[in-house]
Amino acid sequence: MTSKLTDHYRHILSDLGEQPERDGLADTPERAAKAMQFLTGGYSEDLETIVNGAIFESDTDEMVVVQNIEFYSLCEHHMLPFFGQAHIAYIPDGKVLGLSKFARITDMYARRLQIQEKLTKEIANAVADVTGATGVGVVLEARHMCMMMRGVQKQNSLMTTSVMLGGLRHSQNTRNEFLTLIGRRA
Repeated sequence: MTSKLTDHYRHILSDLGEQPERDGLADTPERAAKAMQFLTGGYSEDLETIVNGAIFESDTDEMVVVQNIEFYSLCEHHMLPFFGQAHIAYIPDGKVLGLSKFARITDMYARRLQIQEKLTKEIANAVADVTGATGVGVVLEARHMCMMMRGVQKQNSLMTTSVMLGGLRHSQNTRNEFLTLIGRRA
């Protein structure tokens, strides 16, 4: 696949009026192909492999919050980066998830072409699926290069999305607790 992508990037450079063989660009098509494969590596990963059995029995039934998980993704509309932080909460029901798995789940879904709204929902559903939690909340805050470097060119814009499931969706108090813990007004 890398050689096919490399050829495509070579054609893109030519179509832009560049000379792909010139110094500085000679290895760019291959580097760009490798970068794109890395940035979209989430397509070749699955939730079961990412979690890798790191679900542990626990009598914890209070909210667990993991915040400030940085992520990088590509929007499906312009294939430009968007990046920011994920904040994830869940209320365990007999099982807790290994801490690093929240970052791995976030990265797996972030490394696909999509919109932020879908990414937020995918992370929430994945955490709910693997933990069986009674409630899950996910808030993503991101800056989108498609708004910053093209189009309206607004440098300070920040998009916030949230998905609340179970107890975090149905209980205002529980939702407020999550938002307060991550430093957002409830």
